[in-house]
Amino acid sequence: MTADRGRRRGFWQENSLTLGFGAAFLVVLAAQAVAGRAEFNEQLAVDGLQQIGLGDYLMSSDFAVDVTENWQSEFLQFFLYIFGTVYLLQRGSPESKPLHKVGTESDREQRVGDHARSDSPRRAGTKDWRQIVYSRSLGLVMGGFFLLSWLAQSIAGVAAFNELRLRELQEPVGWGSYLASADFWNRSLQNWQSELLAVAAMAILSVYLRQRGSPESKPVGAGHTATGVEG
Repeated sequence: MTADRGRRRGFWQENSLTLGFGAAFLVVLAAQAVAGRAEFNEQLAVDGLQQIGLGDYLMSSDFAVDVTENWQSEFLQFFLYIFGTVYLLQRGSPESKPLHKVGTESDREQRVGDHARSDSPRRAGTKDWRQIVYSRSLGLVMGGFFLLSWLAQSIAGVAAFNELRLRELQEPVGWGSYLASADFWNRSLQNWQSELLAVAAMAILSVYLRQRGSPESKPVGAGHTATGVEG
């Protein structure tokens, strides 16, 4: 019985980062749905239209576009960060690789091919296309998530945009026309600029500021010029 409790505690502790942020995501998403529905119903009341319930709002294009436009910007941030940090460096930042490791690094450093170890993923030990794809799989998946969520944003966005146009007795527009519209690009760019600013700020501030115990920070006593060192 004690061993079972220990294993359960071990599972929760060993996966607490993912589980904690996953749970927080669901709570915040639910809160967004409640607040979004209230705002949406306020607009409906202004237009003299019937208000909708939470279930209907969750199925609406208005909720979908608000969610997906944030998702795509987050996945874009990680996609650019993952690929960008292969070649882009910041002296003194734990967000950067050591300055002498710019590029994709050697097979020995990356433990691939003949340099794979017994605990290396199976694809790391191959010498064909499987290793090439696997060695870039994190960035590719993040890029794929970005494209899928951006596509979802465009589909939900054109539906929400056309609903608003119909309320104003205007003709709806097609998906292609919406992709060239100011509404679509304003939704996208306002998120992109904030994500890029956050990454740049984290890279430079972590040179001089510390957070004890965090792997996103250098050790408190590390020098400002120490690069690629995590606390």
